[in-house]
Amino acid sequence: MTMTLDALRTEVFGTPARKPVAGALDAVKTYGRGEAEVRALDGVSVDFYAGDFTAIMGPSGSGKSTLMHVLAGLDDLTSGSVYVGGTDLSTLNDKALTKLRRDRIGFIFQAFNLVPTLNVYENIVLPMTLAGRKADRQWVEAVIDIVGLDHRLKHRPSELSGGQQQRVAVARALASRPAIVFADEPTGNLDSVTGAEVLAFMRQAVREYGQTIVMVTHDPVAAGYADRAICLVDGQIVDELHDPNTDSVIDRMKTLGRK
Repeated sequence: MTMTLDALRTEVFGTPARKPVAGALDAVKTYGRGEAEVRALDGVSVDFYAGDFTAIMGPSGSGKSTLMHVLAGLDDLTSGSVYVGGTDLSTLNDKALTKLRRDRIGFIFQAFNLVPTLNVYENIVLPMTLAGRKADRQWVEAVIDIVGLDHRLKHRPSELSGGQQQRVAVARALASRPAIVFADEPTGNLDSVTGAEVLAFMRQAVREYGQTIVMVTHDPVAAGYADRAICLVDGQIVDELHDPNTDSVIDRMKTLGRK
């Protein structure tokens, strides 16, 4: 008999105190075959809960970006399961997966990925425009206030600084109230001051509005804004830090670097 996601999750994690928003169960992702095979993920099981800010860290080639991509439905697994809510992404066809990503997942990319011909407001509400849904104006206005863009709504991306463009990307990810937001090195193209502002906005969205954010980063300072830091080495989770700070992350990453 095929086990349900809830049954599998209970078998791996025990009876949870709260239901996760997303996660993976025994996730395996391989590239190549035979002697050339690379196991980017090697049996990863992890849950992400509502209102948590999680950083995924690890040395180069540890599998952290691969984990985010499969969790977000941007890549598929070799074996195992990834899920958003009660939905196993492997059971969805391309159309259903596209709809789930559009309706339930937000993305923040290092390269911003804004549409240059649209102004700030149009970029923020773009996911809902594509879905044919009306924006919740009160919520969108709250998001715009969080990221401090109310005076820039008519500007196009080319008229904004890098930090302002990333704020637009954060607002766009939050505007549709997704179940979970994935952030891929969101401060990688920003200076330290601007990066800190963006991270503070993300943490505020988690703490004051209950958003769930999973961030891939190599930066210990960025990880220090999270509630939890997951450490990967060779495609496996080797540690978790709760309430991390910059120093604790640096110390742990030094240890990982010697493995």
